[in-house]
Amino acid sequence: MVHVSATPVLALRGVSKRFGAVQALTDVELEVHAGEVVALVGDNGAGKSTLVKTIAGVHPIDEGSIEWDGKAVQISKPHDAQNLGIATVYQDLALCDNIDVVGNLYLGREIRRRGVLDEVEMERRSRELLDTLSIRIPSVRIPIASLSGGQRQVVAIARSMLGEPKLVILDEPTAALGVEQTAQVLDLVERLRERGHAVILISHNMADVKAVADKVAVLRLGRNNGVFEVKSTSQEEIISAITGATDNAVTRRAARTNGEIKK
Repeated sequence: MVHVSATPVLALRGVSKRFGAVQALTDVELEVHAGEVVALVGDNGAGKSTLVKTIAGVHPIDEGSIEWDGKAVQISKPHDAQNLGIATVYQDLALCDNIDVVGNLYLGREIRRRGVLDEVEMERRSRELLDTLSIRIPSVRIPIASLSGGQRQVVAIARSMLGEPKLVILDEPTAALGVEQTAQVLDLVERLRERGHAVILISHNMADVKAVADKVAVLRLGRNNGVFEVKSTSQEEIISAITGATDNAVTRRAARTNGEIKK
């Protein structure tokens, strides 16, 4: 049984973001607890990427507040998010194909001894990290280009774990992956939850969402359009919230008849 913390690791309170004349986010609320996977879903242009980038420090928020472990914080640049314990794995993975697994894991944070790269220690720690996450790859010394899409994805996620983050954000981690590779990534998401990490999972695949998420937060046109418990919510209800099918001429007429909407 995974313990979910009472105080959310991350809480967004009335977050808004504007780019010139375009209002990308409006009064968005979101809570993520330790040991919980929250899927962030929505149609193209719903504001998912913008919301993730505000959490990751790429786009500072214009209005509202961000709370970390119950305390208000300012995240104005990526370094601020990293210092708090927020790790983001973007869809492009940002891996170097011509460098081996060890080199990619420690890229930019190399371990040195007397000014020289300590390849032995980096390899030892890499194996230890991959074993801890039950990640299976042929060798930590083969180039990233030799790995499958699923293996590349789990290496990118493993790299994000080097700083022992409290919150891991995964942007479309199963996009363009085959069935077996997708299963490998979803297994890793579950292991992150079991280790007590908070996880935000962005996905268009409802099967993946239902498989590993505890809650689903729906964005529509830059606003909240519902937060659902996965176990007690049907896939059709979630899709209706994504597409806006819950607010149409038929439902409005029915509500007006029941006196819920006044003319």
